[in-house]
Formats: sequence, C-alpha cells, structure tokens
Amino acid sequence: MAWLEPVTLRGEVASLVPLAHEHRADLAEAVSDGELWKLWYTTIPTAERMDAEIERRLGLQAKGTMLPFAVIENASGRAVGMTTYMNVEAAHRRVEIGATWYRKRVQRSALNTECKLMLLGHAFESLDCIAVEFRTHFFNRQSRRGIERLGAKLDGILRSHQIMPNSTLRDTCVYSITAAEWPAVKAHLAWQLARPR
Repeated sequence: MAWLEPVTLRGEVASLVPLAHEHRADLAEAVSDGELWKLWYTTIPTAERMDAEIERRLGLQAKGTMLPFAVIENASGRAVGMTTYMNVEAAHRRVEIGATWYRKRVQRSALNTECKLMLLGHAFESLDCIAVEFRTHFFNRQSRRGIERLGAKLDGILRSHQIMPNSTLRDTCVYSITAAEWPAVKAHLAWQLARPR
C-alpha cells in the first residue's frame, strides 16, 4: 500500500476531495474569477488549459509524486480551487503543500485557513510527517504573507531555482512547519478560524 493514498477531508467551510475530471467545469469557471493566470510569477492554468492541468496532476498522482485535491466550497457544493501534496518523500515522511490556487471571491477567507488546517492535520496526525514544506516565488508577496501567517518559518531561498514559462528565473522561498511545531500551529489556526471576522 502506498504511503499517500487519496482521501477526502471535510471541514465546516470547505472539503478537500480527490481531484477528478468531473471538477473541470467548476475549476474553469473559478480560475476566471480574477484571471489568476495573469500573475506573471505563478503557473496557474487558463480556463482553456484546465483539462490538461487536471490530467497533469493525475499523471503525477499515478507516479506517486503528487496527491491532488479539488477544493469544494461547502455552501455552494462547487469546486473553487485546487491544492496538492507534492514533492512527496515517503522515505523521509515529508510532503510539500503547494500548487494551490483559489478563485478570487474566496481568497483571504476562512476557506484557505481551514484547508491548510485539514492538510497539515492529515500530514502530521495520519501520515506522521516529520515536516511539511511550502514553496513560493520570491515575488509572490501575497503567498509569502499567507504562508507566514500559518506559522511556517523560512528555511531559505533557492536562488535561480526554476525557469518560469516566461523564461525568467524563479527564486524560490522555502518554508516549513516541523512536527514539533505542529501543536502550536494547530492551536493558532484553530484560533484564527474561531475569532470573529
């Protein structure tokens, strides 16, 4: 049995379900809310490329290097984004939470906080991870602030780490949360979800 198996994680605001082709229409509509692919420092697919992106993620799942989810907004029952466990290192009990995007309408809402709480909880409490990573482009300030708000700490910056689709070089900021830090991070995220907005 593989260390990382498809799973459904349910919260009050959102649910994370195994990504499937049936989510294509919702995700194509969701990515158009904010035209997210126009952010030059991200690699978010256009609505027209959603089928190919779902196929790419499912292909990586078949190889055991990614576990992709559709993010379902419980109130509407519709997919409003995607997220994954990626760069899976089963031997070292490490995963990265990444390749995440949400439609603009739900950004900066309780949905992201709850999704991260569910993903981190599953990683540390069910998979017994030693550490969970987050990586983002140096210029993606919104993503960096969001990762830091979770309680992740900056491990370092991989300079000229990747060639982007526009041929620029990406400096990648690498963050992590360790198993020893998880209880405090969990309490912090639960507090964020419970406080009035």
